[in-house]
Amino acid sequence: MPLVIEESWLPATLTAPPMTDEQFAEFCAEHPDLFIEMSAEGELIIMPPNFSLTGLQSAELTGQLRNWARSDGRGKVGDASMGFVLPSGARRSPDASWTQKSRISTLGNYSLQHYWYLSPDFVIELRPQSDRLPVLRAKMREWIDNGTLLAWLIDPERKAVEIFRPDRDPETLIDPQSVEGDGPVTGFQLSLPEIWNPLA
Repeated sequence: MPLVIEESWLPATLTAPPMTDEQFAEFCAEHPDLFIEMSAEGELIIMPPNFSLTGLQSAELTGQLRNWARSDGRGKVGDASMGFVLPSGARRSPDASWTQKSRISTLGNYSLQHYWYLSPDFVIELRPQSDRLPVLRAKMREWIDNGTLLAWLIDPERKAVEIFRPDRDPETLIDPQSVEGDGPVTGFQLSLPEIWNPLA
């Protein structure tokens, strides 16, 4: 499917015919310079590549989560390239995720080898400069509505962390030096100076 969008129009939302997992993966592979997700309504969400500093920040937070997960041993960490099919039908890719091994073990062979048909237990989304907060907050609520137990929205521009949990109003931390995991990731602590200043 040919796709030409001026970068000044990104992020963009497009309507698309229904796609199988294989068709969606093929479509994404045809446009490797873009990040593509699909909403529960079947709309394609087209995003530009991250700016370079955002890439450093994303690598840092994923690395910290992975290091903790290795010592904890209960779950597996995914990065921004990992796709999930949520119960709503949306195809989403968080910047970082953690999923309990006990839940992964229940996946059928097809899902295990393709997109995982579940919502991770814990997700982190990093706000790029190009993304609007209302859109990202709606995505955070989507994670929670589909079964994620804890979700952090990290906004380097405001030096803020917004924490989302089921059945609770979001909590906002301004300029914290770290944020403590709870629920599924109790014991995880994300150090934030490296996120606020990735060139330090």
